[in-house]
Amino acid sequence: MENLTYHTPLGADTLRALGIPKPWTFGLADRVRFGELDALGHVNHTAYLRWFESFRLPFLKARGVTDYGPSAPRLVLKQVECTYLAEMGLGLDYVVTGRVSRFRNTSFTMEFAVWLPGETAQETARGGAVVVLLNRDGPGRYAIPEAGRCAFIAEDGAVSEG
Repeated sequence: MENLTYHTPLGADTLRALGIPKPWTFGLADRVRFGELDALGHVNHTAYLRWFESFRLPFLKARGVTDYGPSAPRLVLKQVECTYLAEMGLGLDYVVTGRVSRFRNTSFTMEFAVWLPGETAQETARGGAVVVLLNRDGPGRYAIPEAGRCAFIAEDGAVSEG
């Protein structure tokens, strides 16, 4: 796809122009690499989880949850899942989107989708994760910063559960 910027956050307007529907407001584009393929020439199932992880890092920084500095919380995956909807192969451009759907005081639930961009984008996978924030230098959980909580609600339409 022409003029698709890789590894740079894509906002809602860009996602709509790529055929990706609401409620997605944050995305990252990339291209399938040879090392992500299985023996049959399809994207290996583990690649999707790596894509979700690569998405999660800039997303949580943009949402004000962490700056990944020395005093930032540890982000721990409690649960992760992926449902595969369509095959993908070498050289395809794709966009990973994600959002927080709900959150508590120290944890949140994310939803992900992988898209082949176009006039009407095709969803090829969807997934989810539960992320827990832990204190960096000791036991116990770390409260989601207020900026993150506000961004989850305003940008993602998330629901607070505590």
